[in-house]
Formats: sequence, structure tokens, C-alpha cells
Amino acid sequence: MKTTRRTALLGAAGLLAAPSIARGQGQVRLTLGHNAARGNPRWVAADHFAELVKTRSNGRIEVRVAGAAQLGDDLAMLTGLRTGTLDISVNSQGPSSSLVPEMAALGLPFLFATNAQAYRLVDGPVGQNLAKRFEPLGLLLVSYWDNGIRHITNSRRPINTPDDLRGLKIRTPADPATIDTFQALGAATQQINFSELYVALQQGVVDGQENPLANIHSSKLFEVNKYISLSAHKWESTPVLFSRIARARINDADWRLLLDAMKEAEAMNRRIMVESDTTLLAEFKANANVAVNEANQGAFRTATAGVLDAWEKRPFGEFVREVRRAATA
Repeated sequence: MKTTRRTALLGAAGLLAAPSIARGQGQVRLTLGHNAARGNPRWVAADHFAELVKTRSNGRIEVRVAGAAQLGDDLAMLTGLRTGTLDISVNSQGPSSSLVPEMAALGLPFLFATNAQAYRLVDGPVGQNLAKRFEPLGLLLVSYWDNGIRHITNSRRPINTPDDLRGLKIRTPADPATIDTFQALGAATQQINFSELYVALQQGVVDGQENPLANIHSSKLFEVNKYISLSAHKWESTPVLFSRIARARINDADWRLLLDAMKEAEAMNRRIMVESDTTLLAEFKANANVAVNEANQGAFRTATAGVLDAWEKRPFGEFVREVRRAATA
């Protein structure tokens, strides 16, 4: 299951060897990369997008989907987008914030009580503001998919209050807001690529991690982390990014077709993510090998309040204040 960046890129050589967009008789070929496992809402929606595009173009536009980090990790895919060796990436909030730091502000603790609140924010002026910041970097942020309300898993004990995290090694994505949150909670944080997380948990490199139930399920993290603690400490977006190099080769009519199909795939992703919270929670509770508990979210809110205040003092503090205002509107 462990996939190094070098192995992944070599394994994907067949996909990347051809030009990212080939035209012949009006044919258009695009490559889309993501890091999710089969059955994940990200995987399902990406395949749906490719099928919609194929059907609506009568097969003239082909989107080749490479999931499960076949093309490398999210950072490698961001590089591919900027150099033109990759056309589309259903990426992640943390890695994309390495290019646009403001992106990480969407993942500050307890900003959103529901997924719907988050959608209103990213679909409005705040999301549009963020998207514009990617354009000078050669990227077009064309959609905000849902990476879910996130919870904590570990192999040691139920997490009821922040005190229960002390002494535990917790994997976080390379997302500064998440790192700051878990350090405020007293955990030791470590950044590990998602494609390598199962093995890291299995081997005890880290004790636990945080993710939505859909990711915990599709990547089978519950097999190596018995305890699932419902902390709901943050929501996270899944930015879908398009290479400007690829866009320059696509006519306006085809671009509209792609954006319309992307909007439908976005709706599917969001619907599946929300529905999975109910169905998977019931499944986990029925699993004798898994222990589910409700964390004391009030205690977590109190312990992480300082993280939000500290982020308002960053160079992009005004944007953080805008996000906080919009999240509670």
C-alpha cells in the first residue's frame, strides 16, 4: 500500500508520456489525478465527471482518471499542473495552501457546524476571492468539492477531551491550520502522505490521525485504528484545479461543457459525502472491532479558540476575519 513519489511517477509514465491534450479530428484528451481510494466520494465523483464529459461530447473529449496517487502525491500533482504534464487535479486543501496560504483558513477549528454552511462560504465571494489567487500561479480553481467534517481515530484509547490526546502521535496532512489545532490540543503531530498512512498506523509510526468517516472507511483506516472519536473539529475542502496551460488549448465551447460537467460532479461529491456520514456511522457502530464515542466538542472548542485568534494576526489576517464572519453569517 505504501507508495513513494518516485514509484508513483514512474508507474504513471504511460499516462504522462503522451501530450496532456491531444487534438486530432477534434479529439481532446485530458488526464485527471487524485489521491483517493476506490469507493471514496472523490473517486466516485471524478469517474462521474469523466463519464459525463465523454457522453456529452459523443466521445470526442476523453478524461483519463488516475486515482489512488498513481501520479504522485498532491504536491507532485500541483507541480504537474503548473508545468503542463497534468491537466486536472482533484487536490487537497493542505498542499494547495502551500501555494495560496489563505486556503488553509478554510480548515480552522469549528468554523462550520454543517457541510451546508461551508458550501455557502466557498460558493460565494470568499471562494471566488480564493480562486483568483491561484490564477497568477498558472492554476484555475474550478470547483470546491467536499472532504468532509473530520474526526479523530487512534489505536490507544477513546478521545473524549483534549487531555486524552496528550502523549499521542497524530498524523495530520500538511495543512498549517490542522497542525496548529492538534498542537493546541496537546498532541504530537507528524505529516505523512495519505497514500502512506495505513502502513504508518499499522507499524505504529503514529498512533492516530484525523479524517472524515468516508476517508476512514475507503482507505480502511479502521482496521488499524480501533477507536473513532467524533470530534467534528473541522471541515475541509477539496479544491479541483485545472492547468492554465491545458485551458489555453481548449476552445470556449468545450470549456463550458467541462465546467457544466464539473458542476454536476461537485454536486455528486457533496451529496455522497454528507450521506456517508449517516450510513458509515451506523456501520462503524455495528462493527464489534471498532469503538465509536462522542467527544466533548465544547472542551475542544475551548482548547482551540486561541488558534483562530492567532491566525487573525497573520499577514493575511483580514482574510481570516472575512472567513470567520462569512462562516457565522
